[in-house]
Amino acid sequence: MFIDSAEIEVRSGAGGDGAVSFLRMKYVPKGGPNGGNGGDGGSVVLEADADVETLLDFSGRRHWYAKNGEPGAGKQQWGSKAEDLVVRVPHGTLVYHAETGELLVDMDEEGKRYVIAAGGRGGFGNEHFKSATNQAPREFTPGEPAVELTLRLELKLIADVGLVGKPNAGKSTFLSAVSSARPKIADYPFTTLVPQPGIAELGAAANGTPRRIVIADLPGLIEDASGGAGLGLRFLRHVERTRLLIHVLEPEPADGSDALENYRVIRGELEAYSPELAAKPQIIAVSKMDLMGGPEDHAVAKQMMEEQLDERVFVFSSATRSGLEELLEAAWRRLQSARPGPSPWQSQA
Repeated sequence: MFIDSAEIEVRSGAGGDGAVSFLRMKYVPKGGPNGGNGGDGGSVVLEADADVETLLDFSGRRHWYAKNGEPGAGKQQWGSKAEDLVVRVPHGTLVYHAETGELLVDMDEEGKRYVIAAGGRGGFGNEHFKSATNQAPREFTPGEPAVELTLRLELKLIADVGLVGKPNAGKSTFLSAVSSARPKIADYPFTTLVPQPGIAELGAAANGTPRRIVIADLPGLIEDASGGAGLGLRFLRHVERTRLLIHVLEPEPADGSDALENYRVIRGELEAYSPELAAKPQIIAVSKMDLMGGPEDHAVAKQMMEEQLDERVFVFSSATRSGLEELLEAAWRRLQSARPGPSPWQSQA
């Protein structure tokens, strides 16, 4: 189950209190202070983990509490320090303060660690306060209190490419054709109810480095998606993390709508949700060309689309796999020009 939002409570451990104690031994009637310090409480530490794909674990467990430090004791015994509680969250999780709405941290790097609630320091025992002028102190300090927060977690998938388009445009079939992902495919709208990532392998570069593109199939968008219609508002935020958009168009939509008008509707929704999102580089790709006759018909449809949109258009068929390699190579080139350097997943090769 894909869960992309959750609310949890975290609490660090309180520090242990310092101890008040005096040495008591036979033949040592005036033993000095020997109360030990308290141990530090455990911190709550967030860690971005690529193996954690959703926030499902947090839907069944709301409370994440670290342990308290142990109090000090006599005979100069210091209390044990509590272990930190490491909370593993998906790569791409935004962590907000639930009450104020403040963004506390963006877990946007694999392996990133962030102390969200620091453990309390242990208090001093009376041994700490002894001096030449204060040889029998009864002073001690309590451990620092725990830090408690209510957090709102929101997951934004981090992918190289985001697939956008109307429902049933062919996005899921494309993803299944170029990767090992197996999204649900059917002949009715909104078969994709949750974002589905997949990795497309393009073969090694000239230096032998594997080339991979992480592609996210997102639920189909409809008119007024930016205002909450359909599934759009919930999942538009996942598109924000992508570096490139592939806008998939159905040449002859089953609902009788116009392909070009559908394109303009989706572009309008992206602009309404976020102008920065709409400004991302994009590739226009027309799917299901196996239903549009032979190569000559494909060329005519491609030329007509390019003339009306004033942009280069790619055509492909997931069923016959024609045009897929050309489209992926174009996506790779655009990714390299959009942001020089490897994909966020390239280091995992």
